[in-house]
Amino acid sequence: MTEQTFSAPLETLRKRVQEATQRLLGDTIGISDDDWYRPSRLPGWSRANVAAHLSANAEALADLVEAARNGRSAPLYVDDESRREGVERGSSLTGLELQIGLDTSAGRLDNALEGVEDWSAAVELRGRTLTLAQVPLARLSEVVVHHIDLDCGFELGRVEPGAARWLLHWALLWHGHDADLPAVRVQSTSGVAAELGEGDELRTVSGPDASLWAWLMGRTPDQAIEGADGLTPALRS
Repeated sequence: MTEQTFSAPLETLRKRVQEATQRLLGDTIGISDDDWYRPSRLPGWSRANVAAHLSANAEALADLVEAARNGRSAPLYVDDESRREGVERGSSLTGLELQIGLDTSAGRLDNALEGVEDWSAAVELRGRTLTLAQVPLARLSEVVVHHIDLDCGFELGRVEPGAARWLLHWALLWHGHDADLPAVRVQSTSGVAAELGEGDELRTVSGPDASLWAWLMGRTPDQAIEGADGLTPALRS
């Protein structure tokens, strides 16, 4: 795989996370209690499950950031069971409780990030060592991809070009070593390029940043990506 090295201006990136969160909250405020429990675009997940997961992710990231600020190391999730519990918690909450959870957890994470002085501090993110500077980008990817999963009017075309480029970089960094990916060269229309996956035959897939990001995350069918016929990555978050 081509190693991904890039940086995003932190103030701008944090603002994009805040804007993405506000867009999500603006769309979810109109979801009725009944509709919260209808299926999302994630197989086996209701919209409530997706919302509960997003809230749990923000809380877990806030714990991670606060631990790093205090010189401690902490995993994002204690184990897979604790992550599943965050998803299942949505089944017992009302629409108002879900909305409040999305808002307050996002606010707690933003406050935790506000207090960071050393953005180079190491953190463990699901078994991988990253830096605090990469946490906002990880959160942006979670918010945007699950906003799409909620199936509440937010589509790929609403992702801003600048954010899409960062998201593509993140997907290449975070998922580029995943064993199930075929050997492909990703070539975006904005100039982002990388080789990833495993296999004897290297194929080139190309398209706009947002489309390639969504394809790598398992949200865009192979027919929508040039060169990707028959290649469909698994759902990722």
